[in-house]
Amino acid sequence: MSTIIPPSGNAMMRAVWARGDFGAFAPYTTAGDNTVFEQAHVQAGERLLDAACGAGVLALRAARAGAVVTGIDIAANLVAQARERAQAEGLHIQFDAGDVEALPYDDASFDTVVSQFGSIFAPHPEVVVAEMARVLKPGGRAVLFCWTPQSWVGRLMRAVVSSAPVPPPGPSPLAWGDETTARERLSAHFHRVSVDRGSYLIQFPFGPSLALDFFLQNMGPVGMAYYAAPEGPARHALRQNLENFFQETNQGAPEAWQVASDFLHVEAFKD
Repeated sequence: MSTIIPPSGNAMMRAVWARGDFGAFAPYTTAGDNTVFEQAHVQAGERLLDAACGAGVLALRAARAGAVVTGIDIAANLVAQARERAQAEGLHIQFDAGDVEALPYDDASFDTVVSQFGSIFAPHPEVVVAEMARVLKPGGRAVLFCWTPQSWVGRLMRAVVSSAPVPPPGPSPLAWGDETTARERLSAHFHRVSVDRGSYLIQFPFGPSLALDFFLQNMGPVGMAYYAAPEGPARHALRQNLENFFQETNQGAPEAWQVASDFLHVEAFKD
């Protein structure tokens, strides 16, 4: 097995995603997860790796569809959640704590590698692409779902990160949502790159202010960046700006917040 040595600095990403509870979003993102899973075109019997699997939402769906599934994530607490959910459903899924920039799997182990808004946050995109290609069989496919810079999630991330005293490592994860950039990154190891778009629906049974609190508590990158802002007037101003953003972009009723966030769906085949 020829494993690429992970670059230094990924400990910060581990801390970011271990913060909060990303798995808590699952009850409120069912419609969005349905959209993503339909576009992933999972096939029964294929060996599938869910890269940066989080709490295992896509991995569990793939296993229910008959795929032979492995999931990996840098946050051990999310991996533990994924294992518990798989066991509760009687699904046989291997979940590993690990880094998408140093996948602990043999060359040519999988038919498909899928990443739902996860691998885009790794700080070294070229290493992620190389590792995905390495563990795929010849002709295997990589499927990535990426927030676009203009999407609702993209706008939220820019609003919060721009106020953080220390920028996150590596290029912006939103760069993956630019079609030209995604094609260029994948072209070193993949061919037949295709791109389409979709809309990911998030629905909460409570209003914008509580929805904002939920994101700050449970979405690691957003919460960490927000609480890194200095206490006092700076953080108060940021809070007010975010309150306004959540209210202005609410597509539901005042007491039932919802929003649709655009994404890029990229699929490529290994040479």
